[in-house]
Amino acid sequence: MLKLAIIGYGEVGHIFTRELLQTGGVEIAVYDILFDDPANGAAWRDDARQNGVRPAASAADAASGARLVISAVTADAVAGVAEQAASYLKPGQVFFDINSASPVTKKNAFGKVEPSGAHYVEGAVMQPVPGPGIKVPILGGGPYAQEAADLLNPFGMNITPVSKEPGRASAMKLCRSIMIKGIEALIVDCAAAAKAWDVEKEVYGSLGETWPSIDFADLARYMGQRVEQHGIRRAAEMREAAMMVDDIGRNSELCRSVANAQERGAIRKAKAPPAVKAAE
Repeated sequence: MLKLAIIGYGEVGHIFTRELLQTGGVEIAVYDILFDDPANGAAWRDDARQNGVRPAASAADAASGARLVISAVTADAVAGVAEQAASYLKPGQVFFDINSASPVTKKNAFGKVEPSGAHYVEGAVMQPVPGPGIKVPILGGGPYAQEAADLLNPFGMNITPVSKEPGRASAMKLCRSIMIKGIEALIVDCAAAAKAWDVEKEVYGSLGETWPSIDFADLARYMGQRVEQHGIRRAAEMREAAMMVDDIGRNSELCRSVANAQERGAIRKAKAPPAVKAAE
């Protein structure tokens, strides 16, 4: 039985816990700061129980006795979660940081965790998790990336170690994100302007002549939906990309503009507590 802990019980945490449990052979404890919310914490904890995982009282409680701890929080919480983890992780435990963060943030997190004797592993998730679920491609970085792959891949995960140096896996992801998220931001504005002036047919036709392999009308719909659904998370990721660009001494204004465009295009939804079935 592989004992796992997951810090962060949002979309990724839900998907990972559900699909890992379906494989059998794992026992999972989860913790999220929302568990402590006076109004909705009970609903979040009940949701965890109904999904077959133990809602822990704290991150330290979740990690107690776990062989591997997955950190799946927001980008702005990466450093704080790693620093806190250093106070409770035990030698030999694996801390798998799959959050979207700049390479320097990941290197700093490595530096915080390693003195505890635990093994920090950087994870760069290369696609949206909904859909592929635990099979989503994840690049692993750091001296112990192979250890994380050996522990989790037999349960259906798709971790590919790419570097023993922390930060390089995240650099691969964020350099790609600059291009993908930037194209999304451009096409959303292009589509909005073309629709407002009733020139969609002409614009998409002209673009199709330049790039015949691309259906631009379909691409505009698809990318517009992605921005609406995931723009808030993508904006946070692009701000991490901007930090990466700052760190190499380049102007990050473009990355920050893309982040703002992603945020504007998103459908903002309050993070409501899960619907919990009434006891019979």
